[in-house]
Amino acid sequence: MNTNRRHFLGGLFAAGVIPSPTWADVGAPAYLSAAAKPEGTYALCGIDQSLNIVFEIPLPARGHAAAAHPLRPEAVAFARRPGTFAMVINCLTGKPKVTIEAPSGRHFYGHGAFSASGDWLYTTENDYEIGRGCVGVWDVARGYVRVAEFDSGGIGPHDVKRLAHSDVLVIANGGIDTHPETGRTKLNIPTMQSNLAYIEGGVVVDSYALPPEMQKNSIRHLAVGTTGTVAFGMQWQADGPVAALVGRHRRGDALELMHATSDAVRTLEGYVGSIAYSADGRTIAATSPRGGVLHLYDTKGMTLERILPITDVCGVAPSAAGLFATAGTGEILGVSKRQTVVRTTRGYKWDNHLVSV
Repeated sequence: MNTNRRHFLGGLFAAGVIPSPTWADVGAPAYLSAAAKPEGTYALCGIDQSLNIVFEIPLPARGHAAAAHPLRPEAVAFARRPGTFAMVINCLTGKPKVTIEAPSGRHFYGHGAFSASGDWLYTTENDYEIGRGCVGVWDVARGYVRVAEFDSGGIGPHDVKRLAHSDVLVIANGGIDTHPETGRTKLNIPTMQSNLAYIEGGVVVDSYALPPEMQKNSIRHLAVGTTGTVAFGMQWQADGPVAALVGRHRRGDALELMHATSDAVRTLEGYVGSIAYSADGRTIAATSPRGGVLHLYDTKGMTLERILPITDVCGVAPSAAGLFATAGTGEILGVSKRQTVVRTTRGYKWDNHLVSV
């Protein structure tokens, strides 16, 4: 979006000349993604359904994921985990609105989600002195003031999503304990246990763990379907092969794992970086930047249908025709069961996640 036009519109909104802004007023982005630019700086970009960059806003450091406000053109860009800050950005003016800081003794995990009304922001956090996962609650109307917190239902909460048409949160408790003094070192692998936790009104109402043979599989990333199912991607923390790194869940049922041959699972190199449902819900996509592959699973048969080799692929999100994926090479790819269309974007290095607006 042209910077002068953005500032002009921002002035009109501030003066009350035209109604409150919406995402359409900043180029109608369908997605948000953090990126490293060719000159070595960082930005949060808005990308439309035609894969055009409609705005880019500077970030002070490398980003991980973002959360898009459900009603107005406002985004929260999270630092690469483990980080202690997140930047709230007015996407109309292109300027930071406020920077939220993790409380003393906490760090963020790079993900957050808004309530359906947009009144609250929820952030996954580590209370690292005692190794407790928690969720911070931030009051949006008061300028993102922290007003509460509650247990995440496990250790190492990474991703958080809101179930469709509700304010029920689902948390990927990865089970891995870390501490800022040791960076990204994993401190409890022998005893780790990940789970999916469902939270209503700040209370864990359901929790589902993997079977014993999957104890060292860390549930990390989530995608929410329109029918109430949750897809999850995992990262294997042990030596040797693992049977699956992608699963699906519906509350009240056991966790289900997607089926693939051992050779196919091995192409993920023990690491799922991001996961998404296609718009029609028939496909689950899982990416692995380590393996340089994108897996497409059929949700009806629970089986792997296609493997696409894509160097440094990570971000993935639903599109009108199937899925879009982003890579650290600067590629954005349109993916369907029949074809793949590639677009390269000016040398940008896309970061971990492609977030739907």
